[in-house]
Amino acid sequence: MSRATRVSTIRRHLVEGGLVDLGLSEAAQKAGHPARREADGFTARQHVDATGALLVIVGAYGPDWFTTMREARHRLEQPYVKCHVDGDAAGLADHELLVRWATSAELQARKTAQGAGQAQLAALMRQQETQQRAEEQRRALEDAGQSGLF
Repeated sequence: MSRATRVSTIRRHLVEGGLVDLGLSEAAQKAGHPARREADGFTARQHVDATGALLVIVGAYGPDWFTTMREARHRLEQPYVKCHVDGDAAGLADHELLVRWATSAELQARKTAQGAGQAQLAALMRQQETQQRAEEQRRALEDAGQSGLF
């Protein structure tokens, strides 16, 4: 059984990330209709899955609810928040995300993937710096009047 995920903790992480908590009742959340809200924001409710684990369902609302949902997912999957977000879980509406604490294996896989992406970026930057230095050396030689040697 996974660690309990409290709605107050998830709500705090999202508010600290700049999202607006609309504070809708559970009945209003289950009614859906995310685009009918005037302001963009989120709301969260507690959920117990089939295994008895305590999870959180985060719903995005407002005219641009899809962007709000994307921002909520991004915020909750940050390394310092350590959540796992599932938008494809059974029983969820299009504007809802299922949130639980990530396991150490999921966090390790996320860290490895991020490291691989950063390694590619670092290699590309080193290659560009090498090319730039070679170009600067070539220009310096040309400026010194030694272009005929090459």
